[in-house]
Amino acid sequence: MIDYRQFYIDGQWVDSQQPRDFPVINPATEEPIATISLGSAVDVDRAVAAARRAFASWSQSTVDERMALISRVLEACRARQDEIGAAISDEMGAPLAFARKSQAGIGVGHLATMLEVLPGFAFSEERDGMQLLREPVGVCGFITPWNWPINQIACKVVPALAAGCTMVLKPSEIAPLSGSLFAQVMHEAGVPAGVFNLVHGDGPGVGQAIAEHPGIDMLSFTGSTRAGIAVAKAGADTVKRVHQELGGKSPLLILDEQSLEAAVRWGVSDCFSNSGQSCNAPSRLLVPAALHGRATVLAREVAEAMVVGDPRDPATRLGPVVSQLQFDKIQGLIRAGLEEGATLVCGGPGRPSGLVRGFYVRPTVFAGVRNDMRIAREEIFGPVLCILPYGDEAEAIRIANDTPYGLAAYVWAADPATARRVAGQIRAGMIHINGADLPLNAPFGGFKQSGNGREWGEFGLADFLELKVIVA
Repeated sequence: MIDYRQFYIDGQWVDSQQPRDFPVINPATEEPIATISLGSAVDVDRAVAAARRAFASWSQSTVDERMALISRVLEACRARQDEIGAAISDEMGAPLAFARKSQAGIGVGHLATMLEVLPGFAFSEERDGMQLLREPVGVCGFITPWNWPINQIACKVVPALAAGCTMVLKPSEIAPLSGSLFAQVMHEAGVPAGVFNLVHGDGPGVGQAIAEHPGIDMLSFTGSTRAGIAVAKAGADTVKRVHQELGGKSPLLILDEQSLEAAVRWGVSDCFSNSGQSCNAPSRLLVPAALHGRATVLAREVAEAMVVGDPRDPATRLGPVVSQLQFDKIQGLIRAGLEEGATLVCGGPGRPSGLVRGFYVRPTVFAGVRNDMRIAREEIFGPVLCILPYGDEAEAIRIANDTPYGLAAYVWAADPATARRVAGQIRAGMIHINGADLPLNAPFGGFKQSGNGREWGEFGLADFLELKVIVA
């Protein structure tokens, strides 16, 4: 059993002031693998005080000094990437190779991207006789999720460091091991005392305290829309800046027969990646009604070829979902799809055959889905795909936009001009055409109830800065 009870505050590993042990469960075995301590408002006070003291000097650091620190963090992260990936696999169930290359690898990617952004970023400029200064917003509070733990830590911590901010991080208590390893990396890299602080805890005990704290100037939260609303309300009394990356129910629009096979194969694979636990997963597949039957056959073929099992087995494509709570939620929504009349193509309730322990979900495809069904409107956050037929292009765009979310969308078409025209009519922050990847210097974020603000690259950096004008 690994002991991660200590927090990282003011450059030191310290015990909680009011310790409460909490087991970390491996979702593949349902067995505890580590123990953390859940912190409290007292621990948050201590971390915020350290961050406020450190802000006086770190906010005045030069770009070269910030780049030097980020370079050292990058080097340390690369050295421990496999270890961090293994921790992610153990704590949230991602297949080991995927956890090491993609989950841990994207943290390395954010660090490397910031080193490309910083040298040319305009922290000061002259315009029309004015001096415009972009200065660090202050002490930042970060609340990060379990589904892409290092990605969400890195895409908050790295731009905050680059901006000259100091910070207090609360990783998810469900998947906290990689967060503790990241804190070790920061310490090894020589982060100045108080610049980076980590306090483990749950939402009521630590998340709420961070959101409400008058000593925190900015809150950056990634998680469900429900929780995002709560932290925004908690932060309102102190008028702190609140940035949120929240839920999604992203559509994939297939616009023609030529694109059908490639789009369906790509879409099912991408939807089920990370066991469907990605906020930007293409979970609604919109196909012309005349192609609905063929799309269903293709989707079943891809889904049934998915190997579900032990994350340590190199053959595994889908590990378990993260927890009993998540498993139960997904099972409830699968049953809702059946009750509402969607056609079950493959998968369904229960664990895959041969798996009696672990939070494993059968790769599930529903066809004939209407956009008013719960499975089409709620974020399932599991390996469940909905296929929705549409009549014409206008109806496809209407269905795509008929959602409270607006994080991502995917458009497949043989004609690039058609794809771009349709993409321009979709209300979402990120539109991928024909499977294009989002580069790490792109603005990551969404419209509507998918949140506000942007992360990654120069756009993430800009969100940690205040604009000051000096005239003389």
